[in-house]
Amino acid sequence: MEANNTIKPREPWNKGKLVGQKAPLKPKDIWAIRVRLQMDERARELALFNLGIDSKLRACDLTALQVRDICHGDRIAARACLLQRKTQRPVQFEITPPAREAVEAWIRKARLQPGDYLFPSRIRKSTHIGTRQYARILHGWVRDAGLDPATYGTHSVRRTKATLIYRRTNNLRAVQLLLGHARIESTCRYLGIEVDDALEMAEQTEV
Repeated sequence: MEANNTIKPREPWNKGKLVGQKAPLKPKDIWAIRVRLQMDERARELALFNLGIDSKLRACDLTALQVRDICHGDRIAARACLLQRKTQRPVQFEITPPAREAVEAWIRKARLQPGDYLFPSRIRKSTHIGTRQYARILHGWVRDAGLDPATYGTHSVRRTKATLIYRRTNNLRAVQLLLGHARIESTCRYLGIEVDDALEMAEQTEV
């Protein structure tokens, strides 16, 4: 009897999943998530959420932050600078008072030292939480806020403040700097803006 050598086609990894850019959070969603974390006294997650929104860092950079990256002595800095892993380019970011307060509370609660990772992992093999764990935590946030987890990802947090800044100012160059993009075309794609639209706005701006 002849053996059946037919190879069964591999199922695509994204079958049944939404792919593409994840939606940024809306102000009302930010408020809902923040209030829930505060009420539940989830200090680590509140610090992670607030700092993620402010910093606009990629998940790999946010999760690998050390205390000394954002601290000056025993105080959280109002601004910080970090070398991005993906691009090896420095990027600066602001840390607003609510984020500073949340991070300070988490550092005190966890008794973290300057050389410690800001968000240490509870798994022995890992030094800090990984991007997949961060994604699972985020899905819990959006689910608790009544949102569809399939629509949001870790880039939703990175895109949120950048999108709000662009909508309020139409300043692509500012958003490019805040996101640490080397090319403004990358910022256009990231925000879902066509280059022609961006150039048209630039042409309408007199200097």
